[in-house]
Amino acid sequence: MAKVIVKQVKSIIGRPESQCKVIKALGLGRIGQTKELGDTPAVRGMIAKVSHLVEVVE
Repeated sequence: MAKVIVKQVKSIIGRPESQCKVIKALGLGRIGQTKELGDTPAVRGMIAKVSHLVEVVE
């Protein structure tokens, strides 16, 4: 399975609760934190929802 590396680049302070929950579900929580995840449609959907807060390396 292909992997993607997701890095949080902006804070979740002041963001809607749904976006905060997506960041937590991705395993992130602090600026600069990275996580390697499987490249699935579910993960891609979560990344799309918070694309303005994260950076993706394929």
